[in-house]
Amino acid sequence: AFFWLVSLLLSSLIWFIAVKASDPRDESLQKGLLIFGVMFSVLLQEAFRFLYHKLLRKAIEGLVALSEDGCSPISIQQMAYVAGVGFGLMSGAFSMINLLADALGPGTVGIHGDSQLYFLTSAFMTMVLIFLHTFWGILFFHGCEHRRWWEITAVVVMHLAVSGSTFCNPLYVGSLVPSYLLMATAAAWAYLLSGGSAQNLRRFLLCK
Repeated sequence: AFFWLVSLLLSSLIWFIAVKASDPRDESLQKGLLIFGVMFSVLLQEAFRFLYHKLLRKAIEGLVALSEDGCSPISIQQMAYVAGVGFGLMSGAFSMINLLADALGPGTVGIHGDSQLYFLTSAFMTMVLIFLHTFWGILFFHGCEHRRWWEITAVVVMHLAVSGSTFCNPLYVGSLVPSYLLMATAAAWAYLLSGGSAQNLRRFLLCK
């Protein structure tokens, strides 16, 4: 969570400087800066995910050196899951803060003919991002451990795609449907990489 906060702080600082140094009356320029800020923030988050993996690798080496049996008390898969959950929960917390800030008013959502589903769809988008960060953490760490750079690239591309799809709003179908499809894909992928199988899933569903 701390690493995600640092990445958000740095990306916010860059975007703030860019906005202050530009003409606020130029709407096309401001929209371009917003797109740049979102894409830059995504890349910075993934860069800090990579740095966090490197830090955890050093921590594991230290734990192995101190342990009596020469084994780490926690696996890299567990760390990947926890790291993904931390990124996701902090991302979701900030999304909820922004929503609550918008809910303070003034005015009513949809009063000018816009969609009244803003808060509902934002809640669904926050939920999918929390899950996605969890799955991305597993995929990203697996790619780093096995030097499968295409897995890392896939995570970055999915992150950029989900963040970029939000520019389709207020056409919420254009952002929610692709995001949930990517979440299902990332979930199945992370499940298989974690050692899951169709047989294990069937046993779980049948409570065997």
